[in-house]
Amino acid sequence: MNPTITGFDHRRVTVADGVALQVAVGGSGSPIVLLHGFPQTHLMWRHVAADLAADHTVICPDLRGYGASDKPAGDAYAKRTMAADVVALARALGHDRFALAGHDRGALVAIRAGLDHPAAVTHLASLDVLPTLDMWEVMHGVTAAVGFHLYLMAQPPGLPEKLIGAAPDAFFGHFLDVWTRQPDAIPPEVRAAYLRACREAVPSIVADYRASAGVDVEHDRADREAGRRLRMPVTVLQQDWGAALGFDAAAIWRAWAPDLEHRTVSCGHFMAEEAPAEVVKALRELLSR
Repeated sequence: MNPTITGFDHRRVTVADGVALQVAVGGSGSPIVLLHGFPQTHLMWRHVAADLAADHTVICPDLRGYGASDKPAGDAYAKRTMAADVVALARALGHDRFALAGHDRGALVAIRAGLDHPAAVTHLASLDVLPTLDMWEVMHGVTAAVGFHLYLMAQPPGLPEKLIGAAPDAFFGHFLDVWTRQPDAIPPEVRAAYLRACREAVPSIVADYRASAGVDVEHDRADREAGRRLRMPVTVLQQDWGAALGFDAAAIWRAWAPDLEHRTVSCGHFMAEEAPAEVVKALRELLSR
C-alpha cells in the first residue's frame, strides 16, 4: 500500500477527454496547487502540503503520465497540454484562480500555466529548474553530462523506452540517489512508491521528456519572441548549479519574471523533502506578495 499525505482526501478528477488525474486535497482557505517532479509523485509534497493546509486549500495531483493519473499514449505531453490539465483540475474543484508551485517537471508545467493562463494563476513558484528553452541553451560541453537523461529521452520512440524499461529501478533510483544530499529525506517506503510508479509509467515519462526537446522549446521560443512574461509574483528556489555550469540563473529568470524573488538553497534537488521548512517559508512569503 502506498504512503499518503496525512489528513488529505484522494479522488480522481477528469480534466480532458479520456484523461483523469489522481489528486490529494486537504485544508481550507485560498487554493494552492503543488506539482511534483521527476522521478516522483504528488507524495513529494507530503511535508509542505500538511503545513500549508493549516490555512490553504492544498491540491496535489499526479501529473498526467505519472503516478496513479492516466497515461495517454503518443504525443500528449506538451507542457501546454499538461498546464491545461491543471487549470481544468482547479476549476473542477471550484477554483478559477489559484497559486501554483512546481518542482522539476512540475515547475515546467507551472511556468507554462503562468504564461498561458495568467488570469488563473495568482502566484507562481518554481523549484530547481530553468525554463525549458533556457535549459537547453545553457547546457554544453562535459558539464551537460549531469543531464544525460534529457538527451536519452529526447531520442525518437523505441530505444529510450527499451533501455529504461530493461532496468527501471536502476534508472530511476539513480536520480533519487545522486540528487539527494540527505538520503533519509526519502524513506524506504516512499522510495519504493516512487520506483513502483515510475516502473509502470516508462513510456509516458519518456514522452514527457521528449516533448521538452521539441514542442515545448517551440512554445517557449514563440513566447520569448513575442515578449510574453510571467506577470504574477514569482519565487524561484534553486541549488547553486548556475555557478557550476557557468551561467547566471537569476538573470535568466528575470527575463521571464519581472516580479521575481530568486534564492539559492543549500540542500539537494529534492528540496521539498530535504528542506520542507525552507520551502514552506518561501511559499508563504510568496503568497503574501
